[in-house]
Amino acid sequence: MTEHATAPRARSGGRTARRALRTAPDFNMLPGLSRNIPWCEVMDGAQVEMIDNASMGILENVGVQFRDPVALADWKRAGAKVEGELVYLDRGLVRELIATIPSDFTYHARDPGKNVRLGGKHSIFVPMTGAPFLRGLDDVRRNPTLDDLAMFHKLAHMMPALHSSAHHIVEPYDHPISQRHLRITYSSMKYSDKTFMGMTTSPKNAEDVMEMCAILFGADFLEDHPVTTGNCNGNSPLVWDETMLGAMRAFCRRNQPVLCSPFVLGGANTPASVPATVAQLNAEALSALAYTQVIRKGAPAIYGHYLSTVSMKSGAPMAGTPEISLMNFMIGQMARYYGVPWRTSNTLGGAKTFDAQAGYESATTLSAVIHAGANYIWHSAGWNEAGMHCSVAKFIVDAEQCAMACRMAEGPKWHDFDQALAAVPDVGPGGHYLGHPHTQENFQEAFFMPELFDNNSIEQWQAEGSAEITERALKRARKLLAEYQEPKLDEAKNEELLEYIARREREIPAADELNQSY
Repeated sequence: MTEHATAPRARSGGRTARRALRTAPDFNMLPGLSRNIPWCEVMDGAQVEMIDNASMGILENVGVQFRDPVALADWKRAGAKVEGELVYLDRGLVRELIATIPSDFTYHARDPGKNVRLGGKHSIFVPMTGAPFLRGLDDVRRNPTLDDLAMFHKLAHMMPALHSSAHHIVEPYDHPISQRHLRITYSSMKYSDKTFMGMTTSPKNAEDVMEMCAILFGADFLEDHPVTTGNCNGNSPLVWDETMLGAMRAFCRRNQPVLCSPFVLGGANTPASVPATVAQLNAEALSALAYTQVIRKGAPAIYGHYLSTVSMKSGAPMAGTPEISLMNFMIGQMARYYGVPWRTSNTLGGAKTFDAQAGYESATTLSAVIHAGANYIWHSAGWNEAGMHCSVAKFIVDAEQCAMACRMAEGPKWHDFDQALAAVPDVGPGGHYLGHPHTQENFQEAFFMPELFDNNSIEQWQAEGSAEITERALKRARKLLAEYQEPKLDEAKNEELLEYIARREREIPAADELNQSY
C-alpha cells in the first residue's frame, strides 16, 4: 500500500525535475543572430540609385572637410582633389576603395566558442555605452564608478543575447579622464570573454587599446583576426576631425574594424527631409569608409550612423519616431547596395525612468532594426534618457528583448512539422494539447517564454507582491550578480596587462584638464 501511495509522487517529482531542468536559466551566449526573415525595403531600385547619385554628387561638388593634416596628405596621395581642408571625392575613386572592404568577417573572442560572424544575414547585439549616469540596483540616478562599470560587464557576460561587453557602458567617474580608457578596456577584458569595443577618445588612447589587445591575443593574431571594434563619429554636416581620424588610423593599421558613424540629429544637422538626410548621411559614411581603405586596403570597416530626429519644440533628440525607422530601412538598403556591413543603434529611449515611454520607444526601434537587417546592433541594452543614463532594470529587460528578437529572426521552425501535426488527430475536437507528449517535449523550444514579463492572473500577481517590471528586473539583476563566475584571464597575460596599465598611468598626466591636449 505504501509503495503504491508513493509511486505517483515519485513520477510527478521526476516530471517536475525534468521541467525544471528544461526551464533553468541558461547563461550560455546565444549564437550571433542569423536572419531567416525578409528585409524590409522601403525603396525601389531607382530610389536606391537616386540616393547613391545624390550622395556621390555631394562628395564630388560640396566636398567633405577632413580636419587632419595626415588625412589630407593621405587623400592627395590617393588621387583626391584637396583644397585646404576640403576633400572632393570622385565617385569612381570612392567605389574603387569601398569595394575592398570585406562584406563579412568573424569577431574572435577570448573564448573561441563565443566568436561571432558579422555581415550579410549575420548580426550581433552590443550593450549601450557612454552613459554619464546610471540607475543602479536601487533604481537611484547617480554618477557611476569603476565598480559599476564592472557590474555591467558582468551582466553583459551573463546575458545570452548580448554578444559583446562593449566598453564604457557607464563613465567611471572615480578614475581620471586621461587614464580612464585603460581601466575601461581592462574591465571589458577581465569580466567577460566575449568580444568587446575599444576606446577611440584620442589617437593615443586608441593605440593603447591596440597594445592591450596585442597583449591579450598576440600582435600577430591581430593582423588577420578582428577582436575589437572602434567607433569614429563624424561631425555632421560633412566634417571628420583629427581625433576621430587619428583613432581610425590606429585601428585600421592593426586590421581592426571601425564603425564610420555620422551623428545625425535630423532637422538640425541634416535637412528636414528623410530622403535628403539619408543622402547626406550616406555621403559622410562613404567618405570615411573610403578613407579606411586608404589607410589599409582590405581592413574591415562598418557603415555606421547614430540616428535621431530633433523636437522642433525643444531642440532635444527624439527616439522611436517613424522617421528613424524609415531611415534605418533605407540605410540598410544602401549598405547592402555597397556590399558592406552596417551598424545601427537599438532600444533607444528618451524617458527619464524605465516607464511605458521607455518600453514603447525601445520596442519600436528594436523591431525596425531587426527588419532593416542591421549587422552591428549597438546600444542594445540599458539606454535611457537620451543616453544620459544606463538603467540596470532596463539593461536586463532589453537583453531579454534581444533574445526574443533572435528567436523571431530565425523565422518559423519546420523541423518537427510532421510530428506536431500528428498531435492533431491524437487530441481531436474539443481536447487540449497541454499534456500531449509532443507539447511536453517541445513547449520551451516552440514558444519563447519571457522570464521578466508577468502573465499570471491578477490574483496571483497580487499574492506574489504586485511587483512591476522594474522591481522584477532589479531582482533578476541581483540574482545574476550573485551567481556570476569570472572567466579568469590567463595569469601571465593578466599580469602583463596590469603592468602595461601601471606604466601608462605613470606616463599619462592624471590632471583631467591635460587630457584635451593628450
